[in-house]
Amino acid sequence: MPKIRGSVAAGHAKTVEAGLEMFQLGGNAFDAAVAGVLASFVVEPTLTSPAGGGFLLAHPASGKNILFDFFTQTPQQQRDPSQSDFRPALVNFGSVTQEFQIGLGSVAVPGAIGGLLHLHRRLGRLPLKAVAAPAIQYASSGVEFTAFQAYCFRLLAPILLDSPGSRQVFAPDGQLPEAGSLWKMPDLAASLAYLVEAGAAGFYQGEIAARLVQDSQAQGGHLTLADLRDYQVIERSPLALSYRGRTVLTNPPPSSGGSLIAFALKLLESVDLSQIQFGSAAHLQLLARMMQQTNLARKDGFDANLYAASAAEQFLDPQHLATYQQRMQIDSKISNQISSDTVSNILSSIPNKWGSTTHLSAIDSDGNAASVTTSNGEGSAYVIPGTGIMTNNMLGEADLHPQGFHSWQTNLRISSMMAPTLILRDGQPEIALGSGGANRIRTAILQVISNLLDFQMPLEQAVNSPRVHWEDQIFNVEPGFEQLNIDPTQFPFDETLELWSEQNMFFGGVHAVGRPAGQTAASQFAGAGDPRRDGKMGVS
Repeated sequence: MPKIRGSVAAGHAKTVEAGLEMFQLGGNAFDAAVAGVLASFVVEPTLTSPAGGGFLLAHPASGKNILFDFFTQTPQQQRDPSQSDFRPALVNFGSVTQEFQIGLGSVAVPGAIGGLLHLHRRLGRLPLKAVAAPAIQYASSGVEFTAFQAYCFRLLAPILLDSPGSRQVFAPDGQLPEAGSLWKMPDLAASLAYLVEAGAAGFYQGEIAARLVQDSQAQGGHLTLADLRDYQVIERSPLALSYRGRTVLTNPPPSSGGSLIAFALKLLESVDLSQIQFGSAAHLQLLARMMQQTNLARKDGFDANLYAASAAEQFLDPQHLATYQQRMQIDSKISNQISSDTVSNILSSIPNKWGSTTHLSAIDSDGNAASVTTSNGEGSAYVIPGTGIMTNNMLGEADLHPQGFHSWQTNLRISSMMAPTLILRDGQPEIALGSGGANRIRTAILQVISNLLDFQMPLEQAVNSPRVHWEDQIFNVEPGFEQLNIDPTQFPFDETLELWSEQNMFFGGVHAVGRPAGQTAASQFAGAGDPRRDGKMGVS
């Protein structure tokens, strides 16, 4: 096949390299996305896994837009919590210790490997063997371990070293790998090679399924063979909205992240930003107010309505939006003038709250675009014997279960903040983007979209510019707003102002690619890997 031009942005250089190799072989953006995510299972193993879940938003050049939902599912039966292997793991972030829930009782029905193979079958161009080859090579021959992955391993050491199976995978020499060492996953290489031949059935109905279910039933998990056999990838219509003359496509319900981004964009669209300077006090006040109103709207009942067919339609109804848009208007007492007094209670460093998620964006010269976000949570510490595959802990993720652990309904797709997103111009893909970062995913994506369309920033600047995040009466602000000094008394609601000393993965990791409409030359492709999560990009 002739080579194709394209661009990939992701969370690791080898993830990007795997995607670009598909373009060299004549593959399309979907081959690149599948190859890249398979590679990320090897080179970003604390952030994603074949036994995790995710979403891919696809714009095929010759078809309709599709959101492939392959996120995790709750099991069909729930054992008594007192009989469940569901236990805490304490992760030390320096100034604070955060508790995560692990064990076989935290494992939801995996979707990641099924989703990728389904997508490849539907939209891929190259043979699966060629698409999986880079990941298998990385896992068998090894890659250089990066400083960022070493940092991730150190943070999650209590989980990675919890069981004999996890220690065999993540500390094969008796200790966690260090930056610069050679990282291999030979069991995972064999598993991927097996799944190339056996297909998704090899995971959901074959020997791998049998091993997982046997241990689950014997050691305090919920999963059964029926859970794996019945798992389905769901093809959904993306949530679509207009913003500043573009069409924005994102993740629909039952996930909430896309709808919250859409709501916030509609609030922002009601404000004339032409007279507001990026990074000014007025801009930050506007972002804080918008995030506050979006959170209020969410708490007013959106999450409880996620599984209604009209959930997003009702949430984004103009009459519903009007109340929150009215509250968005900047109070007359707030001045555009920046305070000359520095904030006295600045925190020089605050805890890095984890967000075990990674993202990949791909676009090609044929007009195809893919945006895919995947996660394994923090991992359950249980590794399916002989496979090198750590299972997810999505039943133990507090932000996915706001009503409390063990309160989940059976046999239901779990809601998520993940929001793979595409920006279309005149019906053609202009930007593909998405982010990791748990509850900060939506605010990170939102700010990059605003930077692109409101402040007309180039893609790399839009991704690298400082961000803010408002939640639970705390307004987090990254450095980089030049020499802005913020007076807390100028904010119109009670909150704690936390100014970070450096950019941090807390604020997400937006990996984005794009090209102007009608451009096919490699020089016209743009991309940005977010440095907050060691992102990289490349062009073919």
